[in-house]
Amino acid sequence: MKKIFFLILLASTSFQLHAQRYAVIDTRYILSKLPEYKTAQDKLNAFSAQWQLEIDEKQAALDVLYRNFEGEKLMLSEELLKKREDDIFNKEKELRDLQKKRFGFEGDLFKRRQELVKPIQDKVYNAVQKLAVARQFDLILDKSEGITIIFADPKLDKSDDVLKELSSK
Repeated sequence: MKKIFFLILLASTSFQLHAQRYAVIDTRYILSKLPEYKTAQDKLNAFSAQWQLEIDEKQAALDVLYRNFEGEKLMLSEELLKKREDDIFNKEKELRDLQKKRFGFEGDLFKRRQELVKPIQDKVYNAVQKLAVARQFDLILDKSEGITIIFADPKLDKSDDVLKELSSK
């Protein structure tokens, strides 16, 4: 009885799978072919490098301050020692705050990425959606990130079709 139930379940599942139309795309590939995405990435890299330089300079100044403190530590009075320790602590906190402001969750880099890259991603999403409706796909999988696909028939990859849709606009 269990075998018959299993066979009926398997047959109905395979019938349902045949009825569905699906495709696979690679958004990383699609984005790499869009010149505006490369421009946006270059701008983000420039901002990131500029902000990292700013952080590196502050870190170098903090390192010098700390080395000087270590060298003078034995000669300082209790009051000056406490003042210098507080100063170093405050500078370290400023540096951590700057790192968080620039590169943290919802920091400057995140905001710039939203500003520069999100419109391009939305454009790709709209093209995928249009392709799915036009070709009556029930499901489109993105193999570029997050979802693991062990095997995908190359015939299913519709990334070039999405690029054609984007270039026709």
